Amino acid sequence: MTVSAHSPERPTEPPTGYKIAHPVLSRDGTRAGFTGVSLGGALPYAVLDDASCVYGRGHRPPARRCDCGFHCVHDRGAAEDLRCTAEHRAAVLLEVSVLGAYIRFERGFRYARQRVRTATAGPCDCGAGAVALADAGWGRPGWRALAPACAPCVRGRTSLSLAEFARLAGQGLRVVAEGGTGRPGSTESASGAGPSVPELVAEAALLQARLDWFQSQLARLGERGAGDGAQG
Repeated sequence: MTVSAHSPERPTEPPTGYKIAHPVLSRDGTRAGFTGVSLGGALPYAVLDDASCVYGRGHRPPARRCDCGFHCVHDRGAAEDLRCTAEHRAAVLLEVSVLGAYIRFERGFRYARQRVRTATAGPCDCGAGAVALADAGWGRPGWRALAPACAPCVRGRTSLSLAEFARLAGQGLRVVAEGGTGRPGSTESASGAGPSVPELVAEAALLQARLDWFQSQLARLGERGAGDGAQG
């Protein structure tokens, strides 16, 4: 039977979908989540969350005569293609469970509730594999957007290692880093469980990069102080 694109379904098993989003960190650093790249981009969401109508209407998503609700596509490759555009290069790829009522379309779903199972971070801007999610220089009210970054490029920016982000986001989220080539398949993962050896190595590299940056700043201040003393 063909399912109408306007008939909400209630599955017995949650379908899997794919989408892209930007990781975000709350201003006080206590919460982590994601924000969308299109219609719902102004409303950050948690790993496990319910959709709300972006137009402020009183109905429950996904309403038949509205565009509200979470959105995802059936095919992972279709979601990965979206990260080729300039404005979405820093977005992460999400694998999600479609929960609650949903409306099926040819390319994906519009639905009421979701669980983000895995977030895949692409390489740093410099091309190296990411070990952290660092301040991207923009955000939403109360939230800082984060972007994949390698240890040397983190420097003094607000950042979380992949494992830290996974633990802060909770709900069993796995965070996967693609290799420096940006090709799927060459990955390291982190989750909200205890850290693995690769996670610890990545966190150590990140901490070393932060320490190097602080030492360079201290050295610069020391040189400046010595110069001021000579002038006196």
